[in-house]
Amino acid sequence: MKFYTKLLKTELSAVNKISDSCPIDKSRAIMDKIGATMTLRHGFGADYKNVDSAEFKAKYIIPHDIKHKGIILYLHGGGYVLGGMDYAKGFGTLLAVQTGITVCCLAYRLAPEHKFPAALSDAYNAYRFLLKSGYPPEKIVLCGESAGGGLVYSLALCLKAKGCPLPRGLIAVSPWTDLTSSGSSYTENRGIDPSMTEKRLRSYAESYTDRFEDHYVSPLFGDLKGLPPSLILVGGHEIMLSDSVALHKKLISCGCSSKLDIAPGMWHVYLMYNIAEAKIGFEKINVFLEAVFNGQK
Repeated sequence: MKFYTKLLKTELSAVNKISDSCPIDKSRAIMDKIGATMTLRHGFGADYKNVDSAEFKAKYIIPHDIKHKGIILYLHGGGYVLGGMDYAKGFGTLLAVQTGITVCCLAYRLAPEHKFPAALSDAYNAYRFLLKSGYPPEKIVLCGESAGGGLVYSLALCLKAKGCPLPRGLIAVSPWTDLTSSGSSYTENRGIDPSMTEKRLRSYAESYTDRFEDHYVSPLFGDLKGLPPSLILVGGHEIMLSDSVALHKKLISCGCSSKLDIAPGMWHVYLMYNIAEAKIGFEKINVFLEAVFNGQK
């Protein structure tokens, strides 16, 4: 691990110690600033267009250098409590520029003002909107990080249940798929995760719903048979590592195609940072996009 990465990890640990007691309004403001910084850093490589819908808030992010013909419906993280359009636009811009594919970034309604199933309903309406706008399902990939990574699978389960055509692929970065926090990594990685605590996750979960075992809340507990190919990227030091490992194993056991990439020593949503490991992660996303759009698994 390079010196800069080690320093960054130390800084994240310092911030992590005070984040549990940070009020929601301040945490949301911090997330917005993070998103604005990402937009400022990468926005020169993309154009923006508002999505014309009265049902949800979203933006199209169109990279100048198009590499993949299709679209990503991006669902942001933030524990279903944090992350407005400014944050969604920021990570969405990074995603669009690094992959060369148009991104539709959704700013779904947040808890506790809008509890479950508000976020899922917004995601469903956004996906249906893309279909009605002329994007065939085989040209749509769902992508999300953290809570948004879990929401990717909740949406896929919802689409399957409703008989809607499924997207071509699913990409999850550090997904939160088990709101019961039952995985072994919640204990094993408790002392080495520099970016997240179980206390904070439980607070987010309780703000979102009291139905933690519902498969639309914790998709790990759902019937995953028939879901599209998946790429799951996660840091080896995350307390939520088990969420990804268990999801991958269950996808395989259900006959689905899934690739799990564990980045040694990395933390929650490490792809958003300007480090070598993030570059490698985006390279793997590009390989996955190329494969699924060409009909491979």
